[in-house]
Amino acid sequence: MQNGFNAYAAAAKTAQAVVSPRELEAALLVKAATRLQIVADNWDQRANELDDALSYNRRLWTLLVSAVIAEDNPLPVGIKQNILGLANFIFNHTFQIAADPQPQRLGILININRDIAAGLRGR
Repeated sequence: MQNGFNAYAAAAKTAQAVVSPRELEAALLVKAATRLQIVADNWDQRANELDDALSYNRRLWTLLVSAVIAEDNPLPVGIKQNILGLANFIFNHTFQIAADPQPQRLGILININRDIAAGLRGR
C-alpha cells in the first residue's frame, strides 16, 4: 500500500506544475472509470481484465480515503463523512461484483467515478 501511496504522491508532485491536485484526482478517477468501461463494453473479450480494473479502482479509492482522513486535510467533517460513506459503498459493491461478475454491475462504479471527477473539475 505504501508503494501505491508513494507513486500517487510522486505523480502528484510531478504534475503539480502542470495540473492541480484536484485535476490529478479527477484524471485518475476517469482512468479507473475508463478501465471499467472497457471491460463492461467488451465483456466477452475482456472479462479476464475485470480483476485488474476492480483492483485499480479499489487502490485508487483507498488512496483517496487515506487523503481524506489525514489530519491536515482541510475538508469539513460532513464532506469527509460523505466521501467515506461513498468509499464504503464502492468497496462493498466491488466485492459483490468480484463474487458475482456481471458487466452491467460495473455501471454504478463507472458513474460514481465520472461524477466525482466532474465535480472535482467544477462541472
